[in-house]
Amino acid sequence: MGEPGSLVMGGRAGGWVWCLRRVGMNAERLLLEDGNEVTIGRGFGVTYQLISKLCPLMISRKHCVLKQNTDGQWTIMDNKSLNGVWLNRVRLEPLKVYSLQKGDHIQLGMPLENKENAEYEYEVIEEDQERNPYLAPKSDQMMEKNKDLRTKRKFMDELEGPGAEGPSDLKSIISKVSCEPGQPVKSHGKGEVASQPSEHLDPKLTSEPSEKTTGAHVYSGPAKAVELHKKQKASYPLASQNILELFKVIMSRILKLKAQMQEKQVAVLKVKKQSRKGNSNKIVKMEQELQDLQSLLYAEQAQLQARVEQLVKIFNKEQQCLQGLEKEQEEDLKQQLAQALQEHQDLVEELNHSKKNFEAAIQAKNRELEQIKEEKEKVQAQKEEISSHLNDVLENELQCIICSEYFIETVTLNCAHSFCSYCINEWMKRKIECPICRKDIKFKTPSLVLDSCISKMVDNLGSEVKDHRMALIGERKEYHRIAKRHS
Repeated sequence: MGEPGSLVMGGRAGGWVWCLRRVGMNAERLLLEDGNEVTIGRGFGVTYQLISKLCPLMISRKHCVLKQNTDGQWTIMDNKSLNGVWLNRVRLEPLKVYSLQKGDHIQLGMPLENKENAEYEYEVIEEDQERNPYLAPKSDQMMEKNKDLRTKRKFMDELEGPGAEGPSDLKSIISKVSCEPGQPVKSHGKGEVASQPSEHLDPKLTSEPSEKTTGAHVYSGPAKAVELHKKQKASYPLASQNILELFKVIMSRILKLKAQMQEKQVAVLKVKKQSRKGNSNKIVKMEQELQDLQSLLYAEQAQLQARVEQLVKIFNKEQQCLQGLEKEQEEDLKQQLAQALQEHQDLVEELNHSKKNFEAAIQAKNRELEQIKEEKEKVQAQKEEISSHLNDVLENELQCIICSEYFIETVTLNCAHSFCSYCINEWMKRKIECPICRKDIKFKTPSLVLDSCISKMVDNLGSEVKDHRMALIGERKEYHRIAKRHS
């Protein structure tokens, strides 16, 4: 058992369990099941999936891990999250395990600007599950519900690029459109903008970017629609302006994506012309870039499709609002909305066509990568064969028959046989004849070329062989020094 008040398995009988109660929300609890590892994050495959309504990237895919140690005490670990984990207002070091006590305060992520507290704050409590069965559903139970709430990190990073509005600005625009001025922002799921009351709709909502390749501009409505806009402008000026800004942001992202795809095509052609040797790192990097580009393309299409759906909903709401107006004004508004929808549909078709072209380019690049990998494997096999042959030559031709080691300070006798200098000197203390052919030894000649060749070949055989040879050389020098001292 752990310390008093510590989270230890089996501390209470019956239906008492440890859980995390969200601060300020008494009905939301995260159950800590005995013997199971609990993971929290916004990605799929975690125990509890948290989707932030204010900042989608505040919670990492696998933000933190809670599990029991060998003593059964619950611990928490920050899984290298981007915005951190706080335990009792102190930020935890990543990948370091900390013990939990009853009443501890856990904070996931940081507070947003102008906010005192983070969105997800929990208190460690012991709860009677039979009395309070309303625990938060697990990730697999929320999988279908949150299917369309996935956020692409690469897409959000792209929004943070130079010269573009940041993610916080984009979220601010969406928040202003999805609620009345002065009202708190509410989540509507699937990234949809909440429908406005009929009296807050603006004919300028039908304005849409028209040029898909050179930029974006706002259509000018007929004179009657402009007059209607002036009459209603006092009640909803922010909604129309912000929705137009949102359209401009989306159009600029699409144009930027097209430019990046063209640059990637040029890069692919350059790689094809380059040498295939020594480019493994570049090949892996380009393969990853191609995958990221494809993911970004899908995210951009989904974003654009969501905006089209928003525009359809605004169109339907506008029809209800303008039933009492003159027929000519209603027809003008319908025409503008239809034209804006057609622009978006044309752009979606163009993106689909571009997607098919790039998928074909990616497949061709993948085939080329496979060919390069096969050639690299062949070169590696040849290197291994050469190394094996070199080792055989050393063992069969360049070994001293006295010590069975590679020649050290090679000397060649008058009979043309070679030995280690140390070995033949020790041999000659007993016999003055060649150990191989038994001829009398008349002279010894050092073979510096052979020593140099052996040293260079040993350098290519690995550190273990080289260290063994250096140890033998040191031992023989020490023996020679001792023998010289005694003589």
